[in-house]
Amino acid sequence: MLTAILAAFVGGIILNLMPCVFPVISLKALGILRHEGDVKSARTEGLGFLLGVIFTMLVLAGILLALRAGGTAVGWGFQLQSPMVIAVLALIILGAALNLFGVFEVGLSLQRAGEISVGRGAFVRSALTGALAIVVATPCSAPFMAGAIGYALVQPPAASLAIFLSLAIGFAAPFTLISLFPAIAKRLPRPGAWMDILKRGLAFPMLGAFAWLVWVLTQQAGTTALLAMLICAVVVSFAAWLYGMAQRRRYIGQSYKALLAVTVVLFVAAVSPLPGVMHVQPPQPERVADITHVKWSPQTVEEMRGHGKAIFVDFTASWCITCQVNERTSLSTAAVKQALASTNTIYMVADSTKFNADIDDAMSTFGQGGLPLYVVYPADGSAPKVLPQVLTPAIVVNALNQASGKKA
Repeated sequence: MLTAILAAFVGGIILNLMPCVFPVISLKALGILRHEGDVKSARTEGLGFLLGVIFTMLVLAGILLALRAGGTAVGWGFQLQSPMVIAVLALIILGAALNLFGVFEVGLSLQRAGEISVGRGAFVRSALTGALAIVVATPCSAPFMAGAIGYALVQPPAASLAIFLSLAIGFAAPFTLISLFPAIAKRLPRPGAWMDILKRGLAFPMLGAFAWLVWVLTQQAGTTALLAMLICAVVVSFAAWLYGMAQRRRYIGQSYKALLAVTVVLFVAAVSPLPGVMHVQPPQPERVADITHVKWSPQTVEEMRGHGKAIFVDFTASWCITCQVNERTSLSTAAVKQALASTNTIYMVADSTKFNADIDDAMSTFGQGGLPLYVVYPADGSAPKVLPQVLTPAIVVNALNQASGKKA
């Protein structure tokens, strides 16, 4: 139990360095830089971020545990298996990018160009940033973290929540420590007009996250949902622009309520049709590069085990960034494809982009609570071997050779 708690804490710290969290780091970085010299405001924002992370983590963990207690096999990142959740999260990320570009402001009084000030809503804004960071972080599984989550999912609720709490504290620790201790913050660059340029530059990683979420949505719900999402994004962006105009008119004492009303109408008109088109599409035949694979199922694995052929199972999902990196840097390389052919290994993909209870059950049997997961079943039917979450071609080739009984 203590090992799992410690692993979750360390995994939470490392999670800050994972690519899925990078877009939100821009918001966290601006929060730190904005408070240079103002200890009270920095501590307020640091505590807000910490509480936002902890609250959101415990809510997600509570829902996850409740679903599993009700007999639904779900794992870490379960909410990203819903097209509607993906669509809403994409719009939030788009709104964050527009905010960084200065199209509209959240929690800040409009000041003259090039100046960034702290508003009274710093605590709430920082708490919401923490909540967004946790939701965006779920596609990633940092080292030490997957085993801790897998352990948590088979423990009583109190023990599971303790592990998830440790993960949240580890995730929030770097930002919170810098905010709480001015001596650390003094090593950061002094604020100035350059922050306004940085703020706009950091909007581009947010747009990258938006593009990634739209791609995941297309994998789940098809091209109709893609068209609806793109139209919605354009209308919501226009509404955000009108909202920014209304903010500026209000700030200088001009009439703004008509613009505000149009903004609300446009936003509602853009979002309302989304639930009607966000439906999971039937699975399509899949290929990894030039490798045709057998569709994974527990029954198929049992039927094919121990008949003289090794089996390689790739547990993956479109929303799992580490999975996509591994596919392009290792699984799709010529060395791995040649090893699969020479060892006559059966290649299976267990795609968790859309909810699949059998996949989550299988991952639980290997003590894994998050993706990716790579399992090699030896040709002689002996115990399967779990590969590391970060692959190299050499790791995969050696595992295939060993599983087939062939010398490397």
